[in-house]
Formats: sequence, structure tokens, C-alpha cells
Amino acid sequence: MSSSTGDMARVERELLARWPETRLEPSLTRINALVDLLGSPHRAFPVIQVAGTNGKTTTARMVDELLRGFGLRVGRFTSPHLESLRDRIVLDGEPVSAERFVETYEDIAPYVQMVDAGSEHPLSFFEVMVGLAYALFADAPVDVAVVEVGMGGRWDATNVVDARVAVVTPVALDHAEYLGPDVATIATEKAGIIKADSVAVLATQQPGALDSLVRRAVEVEAVVAREGTEFGVLGRAVAVGGQQVRLQGLGGEYPEVYLPLFGAHQAQNAVTALAAVEAFLGAGAATGPIDVETVRAAFAAVRSPGRLERVRTSPSVLVDAAHNPAGMAATVEAIRESFDFTRLVGVVGCVRGKDVTGMLAELEGICAELVVTQHTSPRAMPADELGALAVDVFGADRVSVNPRLSEAITEAIELAEAGPDDALGGSGVLVTGSVITAGEARTILGGGRRS
Repeated sequence: MSSSTGDMARVERELLARWPETRLEPSLTRINALVDLLGSPHRAFPVIQVAGTNGKTTTARMVDELLRGFGLRVGRFTSPHLESLRDRIVLDGEPVSAERFVETYEDIAPYVQMVDAGSEHPLSFFEVMVGLAYALFADAPVDVAVVEVGMGGRWDATNVVDARVAVVTPVALDHAEYLGPDVATIATEKAGIIKADSVAVLATQQPGALDSLVRRAVEVEAVVAREGTEFGVLGRAVAVGGQQVRLQGLGGEYPEVYLPLFGAHQAQNAVTALAAVEAFLGAGAATGPIDVETVRAAFAAVRSPGRLERVRTSPSVLVDAAHNPAGMAATVEAIRESFDFTRLVGVVGCVRGKDVTGMLAELEGICAELVVTQHTSPRAMPADELGALAVDVFGADRVSVNPRLSEAITEAIELAEAGPDDALGGSGVLVTGSVITAGEARTILGGGRRS
């Protein structure tokens, strides 16, 4: 083991010993104290911040790709990670190196200890990660940071920044125990990233959510750009490996854009990202489109690991991070549109506290059989418990339980191969239910980087 690998493992242990992301004490007091002690690194660069329920990470990746296409140095902070903690902090399009991660952690550690000592509760894992990311971006330095909110918005640790552009992807029910019982309340929390003199870029929302977001924008006198009014998807067609889209941005039309991702929701993410970058660069109706060829090249280069990603063929194995009913519905719609499976076997592993029955109901119409499993996180719903819910939705004859994810995937592949052969479509496997399941499946199947 190299020294940098050993140091990284030690730092990961120290970070993960802190309060996990699932334990929240809604407050910006501790993160504000940390960034103040660090010399306000979060003020060293402009920010495009992304909140919402589904599509945040992919939209952030698209924004990053577009900005780099226009020659800017970009830092990107997203969560959670699929495989490596370093995936959360990206510089120049690549996860930050272990050496740089450790070096920055060591630089901020004394200040983290000072905040811990002066607080009722020590800094959480996520708060330290945010402080680390902002310090690293300031030191790089970056021209712009693309920052994904962890949860909510108003009191999320990332929200010590004043974003120049605040993006809100579609809001749906998720994390109701922290954010509220309906989309209007949840959207009010997410609207907290919209600040004075910013541009709020809003993807299509349910009416209650849209009202909450626009109300906040009016209160702080932010400019509002809405999907379906100021920007939107004008057309889309299935293409090999993805789709061909025609986008209406703030500055005009962008025809013949190839997007190597599946589903209407990814086209929506793309046009939302485009509008965010246009707003950041100052483009609008008066200026016309930003360079169309640069936009095309950037979107063609976009990758979103674990988002309906094919990691094996014969049979096809798709890995998807959907973890709530709205996300699962988008995944199912994209599979129906983009793949011709005659038989699809699902592998599902979920986190406790989610609307699992709602997700299973979305899958029931597309999966012939289901293999229920669990990932290695302590937050995993036990496979037997998940299996009982699955039997209620699918019926006992379509459900099997295999607690080890690797064995569950093997079983699903065998079930898929045992189905009737059809040269036109064939069989496939979908591994889904949580980001953790998707990440572990990628590692098992060799679809991701092992680090």
C-alpha cells in the first residue's frame, strides 16, 4: 500500500467516524464557524448551486462539462459518491487525487478541531467535506464551482455560499422526515439557495413547488428562468447509445445535440444545465445562443455513472441509482423508450426509511421477476424485510431473496438468460433501489474505477 493510499484510508476513517449524512441538526452555525476560520474560501469563486429531489448530480455534471468547454477551470462538489469518497470533489473534470485530498484535510484539521471544541455538537462528516471542498477549490484556484446541495437547501452546509445561479431540478417527496410532508414545504426548503441578485433556473415543477420557489425569488429579487417558459426541450428522438435533442435555451435554439444518456428526464436535465450556464455567462435573448458547437461537444462528452448505465452485455445489465418513486418512474419510462427487452429481471436493494413500496410499484409492470437483496451499508433495509414488501407488490412466485448483492446479480443474470430467446430484444437485468446499491454493483461488475 502506497503512503498516499494509506493516508487516504486513515482520513476516510476519521471522516466516517463523524456524524453520518443521515444524522442532521439543521443549522449553519458550525459550517459558518469553519469557513470563517479558514478565511472564507467559499467567497473566492462564483458558484452555480444545484438543489432539487432528482437529477441533481447529473445536472451538475452537465454544467461542469459545459463550463469547461468554454475554457473555465471548474470545481464540482456532489454527493453521495458511487464508489470513492474522492468522487465528491472533482477538479478539471477528474476526482481530486488522494494526495491533494489528504493535504487539504490536514490543512483544515486544526480549524475543524477548534470548531468541534466550541460547539455543542462536533462538525458532521458532510460539514467537514463541504469545508474541505471549498478550501480545495479556493487553493486550486477555480474559476467557478458547481455545488450540489446535500439535502434540502436552506440549512444545507453547502448553502454558506451565495450562488450566482441557483438551479432547482424537479421537487418530489423524499426525506419527508427532515424536509416536510408535501412538495410545497419541501420546495420552500430548497428555495433557500436562491439569493439576492442571482438567477433562479427552475426545471418543470409541480404547482405547489413552483409557487414556493417563485415566491422566494420574488422576495430576494432574483431573476427567474422557468422550463417551459424561458427554456425547454423542443424535440427529442431515440438514438444509438442515447438520444438526439433540440433545446431552447435562454439565448436561442440549439439543434442536433447528441446526449449519450437515456430518457426524457435526462433531456430535461440537459436543458436545465444549459440554461444555468447561459445565465452564468450572461447569455439571453439579447445576446443570442452561446457557441452551439461547444455546447454539442460538451453534451456528447457527458457521462453519468450509475444513471441507467449499461455495465455488461449479453445479457445487458443496467445499473441505476433511483431511490424514490419519482426517480424510479423516470427510469422505467426511459427503459421502455430506449430498450427492447422481451424480459427484464430486477435486482433491488434499498435504504431504510424510503418509500420502497412506491418504488416497487413502478417496477412491477416492467420486471418479470425480482431478486431482492441488500447493500453493505448499515442503512440497508434487510433483504427479508424488503422481500416481504416485494411479495405484496409482485406476488410470491416472482420474488426471490438473496442478501448478498454479488450473488443476487448472478442469480438475476441466470434468470434473464433462462427466459425465452428473442434476437430483436433479448433479456436484461436492472440493478437499482439506491445510490449505494448502484455503486456497489458497478464495482462488482467492473463498470467503475476501483480506487
